[in-house]
Amino acid sequence: MNFQEIQKYLRRFVIGIAGAGGLGSNCAAALVRTGIGGLVIADYDLVEKQNLNRQFYFDDQVGMMKTVALKENLERISQETHIVIHQKKLDRTNIPVVFSGCDVIVEAFDSAMMKMMIVETVQSEMPGIPLVVASGIAGWSIDNNLKYRIIDDFLYVCGDESTEASEKTPFLAPRVAIVANMQANAVINILLKKSEPRSL
Repeated sequence: MNFQEIQKYLRRFVIGIAGAGGLGSNCAAALVRTGIGGLVIADYDLVEKQNLNRQFYFDDQVGMMKTVALKENLERISQETHIVIHQKKLDRTNIPVVFSGCDVIVEAFDSAMMKMMIVETVQSEMPGIPLVVASGIAGWSIDNNLKYRIIDDFLYVCGDESTEASEKTPFLAPRVAIVANMQANAVINILLKKSEPRSL
């Protein structure tokens, strides 16, 4: 397929993004640029100045809700993607409600506990919905084998699966953006193999 055919095809799908920080904001931007039909984005946090080094926000948006600021930025890329935002902290009870109707869900949390929670929730409460998670995105080394791994038919992992953020290996824009774009690419790969969306 050429780019116009891919865009036309992707317009039929809706993607859920759990978290609007470095991973979620950059992944969302890549998906909008590729032509995805809809995004459902959930986050409860504010844009902070210290996070502008890796997140798709701008200095004049500091203090805004991330979801509101991200929707504003994504709509500057394209008005053709329908964007729904939820300003709430995700948990086991609201994830199935927030992401109901989504064809694929992207995990974009910083916390390992939250990552585990969404994997368990989607697998138990939303069986059959593909989930793309990230693991091991900190630092700057290119020796850590960033990869895309298929765990099973509905769970995919992007990152090196080992490097944790610390004072000596902080989150930096290049690796965060690489993994965010790997997640977006994984979503597109999943969708291009689907015959029909869950919802139009």
